Amino acid sequence: MARVVIVGCGYVGLELGRQLRAAGHAVTGVRRSDAGLDAVAAAGLDTQRADATDPDSLAALPDADWVVFAASSGGRGAEAAREVYVEGLRNVIDAYAARDATPDRLVYTSSTGVYGDHDGAFVDEETPIDPTTEKTAILAEAERIAREDAAAAGIDGTVARFAGLYGPNRYRLDRYIEGPVTEGYLNMVHRDDAAGAIAFLLESELARDSVVLVADDEPADKWTFADWLAAECGVEAPSKRTIEARLADSDLSEAATRRLQTSKRCDNSRLRDLGYEFAYPTFREGYRAAIDAYRDGTPASDV
Repeated sequence: MARVVIVGCGYVGLELGRQLRAAGHAVTGVRRSDAGLDAVAAAGLDTQRADATDPDSLAALPDADWVVFAASSGGRGAEAAREVYVEGLRNVIDAYAARDATPDRLVYTSSTGVYGDHDGAFVDEETPIDPTTEKTAILAEAERIAREDAAAAGIDGTVARFAGLYGPNRYRLDRYIEGPVTEGYLNMVHRDDAAGAIAFLLESELARDSVVLVADDEPADKWTFADWLAAECGVEAPSKRTIEARLADSDLSEAATRRLQTSKRCDNSRLRDLGYEFAYPTFREGYRAAIDAYRDGTPASDV
């Protein structure tokens, strides 16, 4: 049995905690708010209030064999991202490094956004990263900290580089069946597999001091995906628009513009070769619950 501490125990962290607890591990979920701690408790995990951006609060973290840093900046700007992903991660590593017994493993949950634009080509762990926004550059810096700073503290760091997360409460069904849908590729991974991949890497003693791309088997053409989803939901195919047409809109933020100008397809061969078996290998399996809920009368915006 391992002692596991999940810092930022939110969307993926709660599912990871449930999976690890079911496997017999002792799991503590760390949040800073009352609502967050209530969610951790409801998942059947031990709770601990702390804030990665407040070093003094981290003395309350329990000792751990495995630490998972899954904190989020909450969709805020680059300054908040740096505070959480760079300073917060460094604070957590420093807090554990100062103890008599340091953790064996650290997993940091990153994003495939660090790859930048590859003009629709496939990318994997060997592809050089090329972040194109201030926020993705911060994520790339955090990846370095997760491996180098952790190693200096005697902790083996692993970067789990997530594709776009979807699953319960994040299917965004209305976006794709109501349209308009902008062309491009979707690189996705179901929440349960994002959590499952981390649990697998930890329990199998794999990918120490390494990066693992966590994406499902099939990067999806957005228009093809939207047409399939509409057909499965029994509605007309949504309207479409090109990237050029979307870029011409005056309401786009700079970050949204950069996202539209980056294109890639994620290759999960390494995760597959390590032995991970997906619960939801593609969007076809992963969206089935959302489709069934919609056809049973749940509004698309509520799925």
